[in-house]
Amino acid sequence: MESRRIAVVGAGVAGIGAAWLLSQRHEVTLFEAADRLGGHSNTVVCPLASGDVPVDTGFIVYNERNYPQLSALFRYLDLPTVDSEMSFAFAASDINLEYAGNNIATLFAQRRNLFRPQFLGMVRDILRFNREANRRLERGDGHQQSLGELLDELGMGEAFRRYYLLPMSAAIWSCPQDVMLRFPARSFLRFFANHGLIQLANRPQWRTVRGGSREYIQRMQSAIQTIRTATPVSGVERTGRGVALSGPTGGLGEFDEVVMAAHADQTLAALNTPNPAEAQILGAFSYQANDAYLHTDTALMPQRRAVWSAWNHMTAKSIDGSDPVSVTYWMNRLQPLPTEQDIFVTLNPLTPPSADQIIHHQTYDHPVFDREAMRAQAALSDIQGHDRLWYCGSYHGYGFHEDAFASAIRVAERLGAPPPWTTDSAPASEPDPLITPAPLGAGATP
Repeated sequence: MESRRIAVVGAGVAGIGAAWLLSQRHEVTLFEAADRLGGHSNTVVCPLASGDVPVDTGFIVYNERNYPQLSALFRYLDLPTVDSEMSFAFAASDINLEYAGNNIATLFAQRRNLFRPQFLGMVRDILRFNREANRRLERGDGHQQSLGELLDELGMGEAFRRYYLLPMSAAIWSCPQDVMLRFPARSFLRFFANHGLIQLANRPQWRTVRGGSREYIQRMQSAIQTIRTATPVSGVERTGRGVALSGPTGGLGEFDEVVMAAHADQTLAALNTPNPAEAQILGAFSYQANDAYLHTDTALMPQRRAVWSAWNHMTAKSIDGSDPVSVTYWMNRLQPLPTEQDIFVTLNPLTPPSADQIIHHQTYDHPVFDREAMRAQAALSDIQGHDRLWYCGSYHGYGFHEDAFASAIRVAERLGAPPPWTTDSAPASEPDPLITPAPLGAGATP
């Protein structure tokens, strides 16, 4: 393929990945509305008394089993990575319940849990759900069920739903629990199986980038010819010769091809004249806004330090399902931070951290997956490359980093710019969560 003028709109991992690959053989311009690159790859420097500490606030972890393309990229860039701990804790102050899944001691950190019929029933349901999930995956059934319908069919108890599966799932996908119940059941089970969440053995080892995700952003951006930050693209118009881009202040140029690497809803809003297929497919995706606070306030953690885990689901009242997920990530457990100071990232805190302990505040949007979104996802190939427009982003998978980067690779390959590596497996279509926890029994040993 001859060299072409290509614009990439959006500089998250999909956009940076596409621009980096396409720059091998094309003239590429990368547009980003924000004043920085990276999207959810957002490393913030914490100015502590002991010195500056880089902490990730969006994308944090990956594993080589489920993220083959991202792993290959990190190896190619020669990024230093280290093991990360994954563990889950739940705390509900309204019913005075706390537990962690690391081991028996943390599971029963509250001795009263030994005598709570609901809690013991939850543990039994976890084991029963794991067995049934494996059976259903082997049989290949449940294609039309939602997660809520599956839980009803299996007769799973309220404690299992409210204090284990839904908090964990809502934290993985960063969405309210009532939205999680609409998630396609088979896709949910496949994700849990692939990430070792329904078995005690053969779990993937999670890893994180030393120095933060900014390290890979910095190495990739140096290979991209033209980067225009703080330059929103609000108009995308097909012309007889190519595709013209415009912003709030006027024209941004005309290109032979344009890769739209923004969220699906943002992409649709930017198209001046979307065709019916584009409107229907891109319009099927919705997004959940999540407030993220980087802070040092221990009040947003479980009361018992013995329960503290890599991530901690917090609730202050009985869950009606409509509340946004509230989870605190203990960054010292997730990343090798050179400090004794406890540092946290909290999504949607029930009460904001103390103002004098807030280091950074950011809003992240995550795609919501229901039947409509999954049907639209299956039809994305119908609009790919038509009239010189290409699409990539995390919504092409299950909303996470590997999905976004793998979708960028597929577009780049179609435009004659494959990655400079091969992998043993196809690009993952499974989610790359902000954080994926370990199930009960994982994490530290007694």
